[in-house]
Amino acid sequence: ELVAVSAPHAVPGGEDDDADDPPRGWWFSGPGTFEAGEAAAAPAGLEESLSAVAAALEEHGPFDGLLGFSQGAALAAMVCALRARGDPRFPVAFAILVAGFASRAPAHGHFYRDPIALPTLHVVGDTDAVITASLSLELAQRFVEPVVLSHPGGHFVPAAAPQKKAYLDFLERFRPEQGQ
Repeated sequence: ELVAVSAPHAVPGGEDDDADDPPRGWWFSGPGTFEAGEAAAAPAGLEESLSAVAAALEEHGPFDGLLGFSQGAALAAMVCALRARGDPRFPVAFAILVAGFASRAPAHGHFYRDPIALPTLHVVGDTDAVITASLSLELAQRFVEPVVLSHPGGHFVPAAAPQKKAYLDFLERFRPEQGQ
């Protein structure tokens, strides 16, 4: 079962902007904007996002793990770092990070100082033009023993048979033994 958590920040003037479902973000690198490769001097909104995730975990949990896509995967990686350091707000055992990246903002550097010891599956699109494969692989290197799944596509969550098998193989590691 999956529970979707929406980012708390509306993105002004987003290209898919409509009254029913405006684009949302986890943090901004500039006033109302975001660029994954930018080393933002004053990123804004991350603390509210971490609080929103913690509240969702408490209200709707317990959860086994996290699944994040793009900026959501970057945020999930930060949650993993906090969890690995013992932060009780984030009781998860693993994460699947699709098209993730490490924030370049100096204010976020503390998330990546130490290798992150939480099991992760990093899904990398070979032709992703939004979050390049090199950015996703760089994030994977911040983790202890990451599992990397590359696919020939771009910026999406792949769901063909080979990827489904890789997801299931990864998730099988966290399945309780029968009778437990």
